[in-house]
Amino acid sequence: MRVLVKGAGVAGLTVAWQLYRHGFDVTITERAEKVGLGASGFAGGMLAPWCERESAEEPVLALGRSAADWWEAAVPGHVKRRGTLVVAAGRDAAELERFARRTSGWEWLDGAAIAELEPDLAGRFPKALFFRQEAHLDPQRALSALTAGLEEARMRFLFGAGPDAARYDRVIDCTGAARIGQLPDLRGVRGEMLYVETPEINLSRPVRLLHPRHPIYIVPRGRNRFMVGATMIESADDGGITARSLMELLNAAYTLHPAFGEARLTDTGAGIRPAFPDNLPRVSEHDGTLHVNGLYRHGFLLAPAMAAEVARRLLAEQAPSERRAS
Repeated sequence: MRVLVKGAGVAGLTVAWQLYRHGFDVTITERAEKVGLGASGFAGGMLAPWCERESAEEPVLALGRSAADWWEAAVPGHVKRRGTLVVAAGRDAAELERFARRTSGWEWLDGAAIAELEPDLAGRFPKALFFRQEAHLDPQRALSALTAGLEEARMRFLFGAGPDAARYDRVIDCTGAARIGQLPDLRGVRGEMLYVETPEINLSRPVRLLHPRHPIYIVPRGRNRFMVGATMIESADDGGITARSLMELLNAAYTLHPAFGEARLTDTGAGIRPAFPDNLPRVSEHDGTLHVNGLYRHGFLLAPAMAAEVARRLLAEQAPSERRAS
């Protein structure tokens, strides 16, 4: 079966990799000049299903449990299994209790245990939640590695204008926000982030700072760089980061550690994340095309599960003579 995958973001690349493993003849097309230029490049890369359960439905946890294993198999060496640390300023201690009630898989840490995990946070927080089973990766590096693996496996990448879809047995549309207004109920949610650089602080894992209005996460990217994110605004405006969001993200980072007040701001970004009303992704069929969409803020976490669903559907369509073991 010849398959055309439209879109080389996290959804498209995971679908292509999963189909390659099952022996499908896959071509990937992308309108941009290279991978990772869309919303996927602005992702936090946190494989954190237990933390995400705080504001998401049970399927996010159920579908995301195996995401770290999938990524480790697909791009060995890129997954860091160091857990997630969740903290709150003293005035927001109730937020930590609320977070604990809405999640599972955590353990309470006192100040001494926090300092052991993250020495640069010593003395800053009296207690924290530690989600030991969670992991993270660098989205752009992971997507580049996945692309390299697909190219090594002789998968075809076509950038710019796409080929004639009629030449393929199946078309899988993974173009995300480009389908807003075309897929029923799909909407855009604006997300903003920034990168800062400072040698004054070191973190080994993602740290989430709880706040009633502006919760953030800070993800270490190595070489003294940190991603700070992210806003969630019900808007399809894909313009640059707003002054308000920039101030809120920087103020929250400063609350985590004053060293961020002297950090160098190296980059900002904003992207539109596609979401359905329940904020869960889905695989759906419209006019003969399979669509993988609605990954919202869970792209790297839930894309492997969506890719597995696409593979299941296509394997069921194949004639027995065409199938081979993965």
